[in-house]
Formats: sequence, C-alpha cells, structure tokens
Amino acid sequence: MTSGQFKPIPQILLELSPAEQQKLYDEAFAIIRNLDWTDVVELTVLVMSSGALQQKLAAVLINFLTKELNAEIQYGE
Repeated sequence: MTSGQFKPIPQILLELSPAEQQKLYDEAFAIIRNLDWTDVVELTVLVMSSGALQQKLAAVLINFLTKELNAEIQYGE
C-alpha cells in the first residue's frame, strides 16, 4: 500500500478499502467488546487509562499493517 514511500498511519487508515476497514474494526472490537462503555468518550477514557488496553490495540494495528498490508513500521520521535 505504501509503495516504498512514507505515509503516516492515519493516512493509510483513510485509504483502506471497506473490506480492510471492516477486518481491522472486527479485530479491534474483539478487544473492546466486553468493556463497560456506552459512548466514545467513555471508551476513550477506558483505553487511555489502561496501558494494557493501549498495548493490545496497538498490537492489533501493527499486526494488521504488517501482515495484511505488508507495511514496514518505522518508529520516530
């Protein structure tokens, strides 16, 4: 997807096909499904207050990008 050029993750996510979006959604939702939240604000608070949840969701995203899209992740400051 990145064709050898740098693209920020938000841009890559915006360019996903509907099928890819659904696959990523399903994988992320499997993690948050059983949490007690009613709106995005509550969900954000839950995720931001839990390092474990952040790590799980980041792992889903990284796994999706590397395995499904064959993207190379480069970490920067």
